[in-house]
Amino acid sequence: MTQPLSPPAWAHLPFFTEAWPAIRDRLQGQDWLPGPDRVFAALQAVAPQDVRVVLLGQDPYPTPGHANGLAFSVNKGVPLPRSLANIFKELEADLGVRPASGDLTPWARQGVLLLNTALSVEPGQAGAHARWGWERLAQEAIVEAQQHGPLAFILWGAHAQKVAQGLPRPQDLVVQSAHPSPLSAKRGFFGSRPFSRVNDWLAEHDLRPIDWTTA
Repeated sequence: MTQPLSPPAWAHLPFFTEAWPAIRDRLQGQDWLPGPDRVFAALQAVAPQDVRVVLLGQDPYPTPGHANGLAFSVNKGVPLPRSLANIFKELEADLGVRPASGDLTPWARQGVLLLNTALSVEPGQAGAHARWGWERLAQEAIVEAQQHGPLAFILWGAHAQKVAQGLPRPQDLVVQSAHPSPLSAKRGFFGSRPFSRVNDWLAEHDLRPIDWTTA
């Protein structure tokens, strides 16, 4: 397996010396997604000091060809997975816009940390690596980003809310609801207006709002 390198801006996190070697060893010889070249894509896309929004996912899409290393994102030309289709449906209801592509890299470039709480998955087996210790990286990354100012958290579903529990501070915004998956989107995700709420909060703190249309 090609050895993925820890993103330089985040390489000092204890995870990379204390937890990553054991996870890397478990991945050896296995077929896993999104693969070595994309496993740390979320951290490679935005440096700690540039994070303004933390959007936590659970684990990569288990369908080969879908996961690209950013939470909920797929490459251009890939049909939208159902959760992402629901995210875009809510975005359109909230702000009246709908991105032309499921590639969320432009969001990341604006300071949205699109981080899954597990960064690898076995093809066809959602959640297969969820108990490998990956969540430690998400927690450490959040704490590191918090050193640079207030953050807006978008927490969809019980899993993301559990991993982030106790981390948001009084100066941070927390927008949480049901997960956008087809099984739960109608239980509070639709109508939650996360995109406008985050942008209103960013504007109140003299921070540049996110252009959610650019994916």
